[in-house]
Amino acid sequence: MDIKKLLIPIVSSVALFCSSFQIHAEHHQSKQMWPGTQYQTEIPTVKDVLGYEAGTKITSYHDMLDYFEALQKAAPNRIQLHPYAKSWEGRKLFYAVIANQDNLSRLDSITANVQALADPRVTSASQAKNLIAELPAFVWLQYSVHGNEISSTDAAMMTAYHLLAAPNDEINKNILDNTVVFIDPLQNPDGRSRFIANYYATVGLEHSADRQSAEHNEPWPRGRTNHYLFDMNRDWLAITQPETKGKIAAINKYKPQVIVDVHEMGGDQSYYFAPAAQPFNPHMTQTQIGNMNAIGKNHAKHFDALGFDYFTREIFDAFYPGYGDAWPTFYGASASTYEVGSARGERFQKRNGELLTYWDTVQMQFVASVSTAEGTAIHREKLLNDFYQYQVSAIAQGKNNEERVYILPNVNNREGNQRLATLMAEHGVEVSQATEAFRACGERYPSGSYFIDTAQPRGRFVTTTFTEQVNMSEDFIKEQERRRARNLGDQIYDVTGWSLPLMFNVKSIACDKAVKAASVPVSKDEVLKGEVLNPNATVGFIVAWGDMSAGRFLTSALRAGISLKSADEAFVLNNDKRYPAGSLVIEKRTNGSDLVTKIKQIAQETGAIVEGVDTSWVTEGPSFGSGRTPTMKAPNIAMAWDTHTNSLSAGNSRFVIERQLGYPVTAIRTSMLAGADLSNYQVLILPEGNYNGVLGKRGADNLKSWVQSGGVLIALGRANRFTSNPDFGLLNVKREFAYREEGGSSDSSEDSKVAGKLYAEKADLDAAIVEPETSPDSVAGVLANVEVDQEHWLTAGVDKNLVVVAYGSDIYTPIKLDSGKNVAWFTGKEDVLASGYLWEENKAQLAYKPFLIHQPMGRGMVIGYTQSPTLRAYLEGLNVLLTNTIFRAAAHAR
Repeated sequence: MDIKKLLIPIVSSVALFCSSFQIHAEHHQSKQMWPGTQYQTEIPTVKDVLGYEAGTKITSYHDMLDYFEALQKAAPNRIQLHPYAKSWEGRKLFYAVIANQDNLSRLDSITANVQALADPRVTSASQAKNLIAELPAFVWLQYSVHGNEISSTDAAMMTAYHLLAAPNDEINKNILDNTVVFIDPLQNPDGRSRFIANYYATVGLEHSADRQSAEHNEPWPRGRTNHYLFDMNRDWLAITQPETKGKIAAINKYKPQVIVDVHEMGGDQSYYFAPAAQPFNPHMTQTQIGNMNAIGKNHAKHFDALGFDYFTREIFDAFYPGYGDAWPTFYGASASTYEVGSARGERFQKRNGELLTYWDTVQMQFVASVSTAEGTAIHREKLLNDFYQYQVSAIAQGKNNEERVYILPNVNNREGNQRLATLMAEHGVEVSQATEAFRACGERYPSGSYFIDTAQPRGRFVTTTFTEQVNMSEDFIKEQERRRARNLGDQIYDVTGWSLPLMFNVKSIACDKAVKAASVPVSKDEVLKGEVLNPNATVGFIVAWGDMSAGRFLTSALRAGISLKSADEAFVLNNDKRYPAGSLVIEKRTNGSDLVTKIKQIAQETGAIVEGVDTSWVTEGPSFGSGRTPTMKAPNIAMAWDTHTNSLSAGNSRFVIERQLGYPVTAIRTSMLAGADLSNYQVLILPEGNYNGVLGKRGADNLKSWVQSGGVLIALGRANRFTSNPDFGLLNVKREFAYREEGGSSDSSEDSKVAGKLYAEKADLDAAIVEPETSPDSVAGVLANVEVDQEHWLTAGVDKNLVVVAYGSDIYTPIKLDSGKNVAWFTGKEDVLASGYLWEENKAQLAYKPFLIHQPMGRGMVIGYTQSPTLRAYLEGLNVLLTNTIFRAAAHAR
């Protein structure tokens, strides 16, 4: 056999592949991303460091890091790199600071002056005027919060190179004379690394531009999200992820006057920048909106010159305060989102026949980035003055607010109060904790209460996150109702209700006057203090149930091998003290000699209050030895994972259980569940997803057999489309069609003609064109009120009233008494809406429908949440209920 003949096609194939890449790269070598720019050779190009031209390859995390380090080495007096976080998978996140040599050397003092400008209580108008005259403006460019929105990171690299290598360019000189540019080149390194690995693993001889190709269709869970599959552009309110925590701390340090968050969208679209779409959050100012419009107009100038298509105003609103382009506005920044039509690879064929390359998308992102910095430089003085005036007006507005001060009495849910108070401090809000009892607005509050005065620079942020209702404009709502009536689809982009006290199940009382009480400031790093009272107790210990300090004590105790019980009902010990249902009982007789040491350590870690007791004499409620005080188990928890689960729901749910409850979860691929031996697991969680096809009858029978043998199956949100399927028999409820008073119109006859009808008015036509069997209209997300059964062991220690997020179109019938219990249900039509905007028909149909369903089955049970309690991990007020449905359910299964 002639080995040379065998090698010829191999060599030819490699040559063809290299030739293809070389042609693609050389095509762009003749073009400049900013035409006509002369670059200094001492600043390394992307090709100098990484071996390819900028925009011709999707740069990996490590190569991006190498390139920025090379820039810092080449120009250490004009660029600094500052790490700010580490991802779950251990990748360093950083921001680059680029400025002229003088400004960079004075960065600390400039930052101190910007902080002074951010507080008119310490900086007078005349002092502010002097600062504004000399300060550069801060502009913050942040890229790729969604890991599969790939072009922005390469644009960040090109932006840094451009500013450093062409400092004498007219535009760049203006930028460097008047601004300090902050570049966060990659907010989601874990997601980007996932995308790149999947993308290049599918590339063949040539990169395919076909949208049907493997390159353009990512496998589950895609690269959009981080390690825990969070959409981190929705994490700015709850600040649950390390990437978000570090970023918010960095932004709070500098308070940039301009922030842009750079994204990608569908490849058939062009480029989006400000003005934003309606609705705007009413607590934003017209000045901020106007500033971004002015910068957007600057983009239009450059895009027109370069022949780039773009659009504004049509999508991407500014209502929800938890986006990366919305949160900064509430400390006074002018902020916006940019979106480019994505190649989602190196080449993409648009529907109009145009070939979109990765280089094209990088160039547009790069031009918009430089234009943002230029716009900031042009409007430097106005932006700084507007920033100062924002703080002035925020304080003045706070003093006149009907809801001037929000008071958290901190009587119940001690952990939730402390968690919310420290979260607001992490946002940069001034939070106080009273060190004495006080009166406010006619009520008396105990020492230890928290209060937040909106007469502070962050006052508008406090108002928009603490008030129970933030309204969209009447004109916008009327337009949505008109569109809905014509089946055009509404334009509500995200949730319309987000009141943090409601979501945290924390009582918040508004007062229109300032609180006068001795107090201490609350730090974001403040730790809830746990304590063991009477550690030398002779009988055992009790942890009162009802907040997540007790919940985390339970999970930590189980993992530490401590034997403990939980009471199904409230009980009174020795005619003295009443303990709520769910309270944990730890008996010395069933534990080892190191029990007290373990309990002290866990109390310190979780913030729980543990009470030692010298008697087990219960005078009301279940005794320690009662069957209604079951022994808690350390269950093995499995979760459906991979294709057919909703990746966000899977990630959010796993995060809540592992990081908020503190208990490990085993992920099992959905394709294995149909025939898997689940005997090693006591709890199986189905996140939202579409399981009918992947599991089917065989999978349902396998799960049913496991449940009947003592398993606990918990289905979240749309997973109940599977459990409620009558062919599978797991949960005896049904999903409802939309309620129609007239029943809709049905022309189901197979004949070519039907009986004639008379329409007397337009309303008759409108009714006739409504399908009789359609789902309720979908809801983007509102906060809804739920009432909780106080007599069921599953809700032990849970408040009678909770707030959940209602979204989508799924509404379920109540379960019949002979099948199970509706353990929690939505309240009546008039008060079901806690916050947000909900269609009137949905209010009526959602009323008194189940939120939490319990169905016994053999020795186990099926539990269905009709709306997910783990959404975005920001419904902390539901975590006690979730803990019950996992751990108390496992204890009650036989």
